[in-house]
Amino acid sequence: MPLFSRTLLLLKRLSISFLLLTLTRILFYLFNLSYFPNAGISDFIYGCWFDVITIALFFSLFIVLHFIPVKSVKFMKIQEIILKIIFHITNTLLVALNLIDFEYFKYTSKRSTADLFSILVAGDDFSQLIPTLIKNFWILITLLIIFVFISECVYKRLKTKEPTNQKWQSTIFNFLIIVPLFIVAARGGFQLKPIGIIEAAQYSAPENTALVLNTPFTMIKSYSRETLEEKHFFTDEMSKKIFNPEQVSRPQHILPDKTNLVIIILESFGNEWVGAFNNSTSYTPFFDSLIGQSWTFEYGIANGRKSIEALPSIIASIPSLMDNPYISSPYGNNKIRSLADILRENGYSTAFYHGATNGSMRFNSFAAQAGFEHYFGRYEYNNDDHFDKTWGILDEYFNPWTARQLSKLKTPFFGTLFTISSHHPYYIPPHYIKKVKKGPHPMCASINYADYSLKLFFQEAKKQKWFKNTLFVLVADHTPSTNNPFYSDRRMMYRIPIVFYHPNGKLGDKRQKTIFQQLDILPTTLDLLNIQTNYYSYGLSVFSKQKRQAITYLEGTYYHFFEHYITSISNEKARNLYSLPINKETAIDSLGQLPKLRKYSERSVKAIIQRYNRDMIQNKTAVE
Repeated sequence: MPLFSRTLLLLKRLSISFLLLTLTRILFYLFNLSYFPNAGISDFIYGCWFDVITIALFFSLFIVLHFIPVKSVKFMKIQEIILKIIFHITNTLLVALNLIDFEYFKYTSKRSTADLFSILVAGDDFSQLIPTLIKNFWILITLLIIFVFISECVYKRLKTKEPTNQKWQSTIFNFLIIVPLFIVAARGGFQLKPIGIIEAAQYSAPENTALVLNTPFTMIKSYSRETLEEKHFFTDEMSKKIFNPEQVSRPQHILPDKTNLVIIILESFGNEWVGAFNNSTSYTPFFDSLIGQSWTFEYGIANGRKSIEALPSIIASIPSLMDNPYISSPYGNNKIRSLADILRENGYSTAFYHGATNGSMRFNSFAAQAGFEHYFGRYEYNNDDHFDKTWGILDEYFNPWTARQLSKLKTPFFGTLFTISSHHPYYIPPHYIKKVKKGPHPMCASINYADYSLKLFFQEAKKQKWFKNTLFVLVADHTPSTNNPFYSDRRMMYRIPIVFYHPNGKLGDKRQKTIFQQLDILPTTLDLLNIQTNYYSYGLSVFSKQKRQAITYLEGTYYHFFEHYITSISNEKARNLYSLPINKETAIDSLGQLPKLRKYSERSVKAIIQRYNRDMIQNKTAVE
């Protein structure tokens, strides 16, 4: 038999998986068409290379066993059975992982990483979600079954006819030439380090990296890995001059001392669906009315795309500038000094309220780590008649209940309420279906219901003695899924409402056209509450004289908002520079025309990365 026969058979079998990965990439693109308006054929070509790498990584055992020589027909049959089982298990896994992001990508705008499983297994969310997932995503399950069936049909046709007396030259050739070639492919080439998620930005525009990557690749590259490494762009002294998270508060004495604080984190309340930020139909009439009485930031920026990324940003001013969210990363147990810690040290009682099942997204664990004295979730509410059978207690019940529970805290207090109802599967209770305002996306009705529930919270809060002496901060955790090209752009999909409201009107009614990120909430709130302290923060108080900026990270690219510009930075270089807001039809990339701004942005981001990576690795994320 020819020397290459066993190799050719292997390549034919692996080509089944390669073709399915290519097909699922095309379908992934079609399912998420609005997110890739500028995709080109090169994105799919480079994607094929990442598929080759993925196959070499996942099929490594299959490849080695494929070349083990056997000397009898009996052992050959056993070998073929084992190979077939390994092939189908591996191939089904690859296809299934790719299918996940047909829909989940709409919520994260990136290929899923290993943290997805740590999020799912935390608490009882996954078991609660199974019926909903089957009902809503049956088409993906059907596609998986079809693809597995096709794989089996094709695999059966590729039968081996090799004789039992394989020649020693063939075995040597396979193990000394072919297997090493697959090892090189698994590394992505001969470069010093194996190719990773961040390298996708070298092959495509930052907004198209998800099209180049595949989900199995991002899963395996993010599993059990401390992805951060210390950087040394500047000396420590120079780094501090450019960016220093160790800061000192500046009490403003606008509000009375001992003012209560309530932060309301609104699930998926992106600017797209908030009427006050659009001239279109409003699904948030109550929130709009509140904005009309508040200090609002026109360019509110979320520091992530997931709820699990929002909580550390808002409560501890720590972003997730890595592929894994901070909470589920290897650094999730770092020493921090959050807003709850600081206020408790200054005589505040503290409590965290989240209507989801206890353990959901590890919020209860993070609340404890962040210094909250009390945690109230679905179990503390203790009435599953109001359970939505998916996430937790419906907002219309949990919100006013929270307002009443706050009255049990000793004043001054700091309470955080994280809402849940404006989230997929967009459940609306039967008694409210006819009242809800519907729109072009299921999200519209869900947001309208959440807005109604927010109104119930304030109606109840106004009855409480503490209401008039309370600062309310309302902020979205992240933006939701969208079909709107404007908000699906990676540079605009972080825009969220951030609102400061006080019943006595001392904060005024103003719409400030400045960049304000979730990370800025902690330092700004300390100044408003007249707390004098040192603290650690990646944000800035709005009262600071330093230049406003915001930073987010997604799939190897940092998005840097500053002044009225935004840059996309990957591999330590700016890839583009646009003025805000970005209109895709008229947007002009000014990277070449504004070299000073490009250098300023690169310098700022490098300083943040250097400090972030070092402090995460060395556990120095708090002022000593």
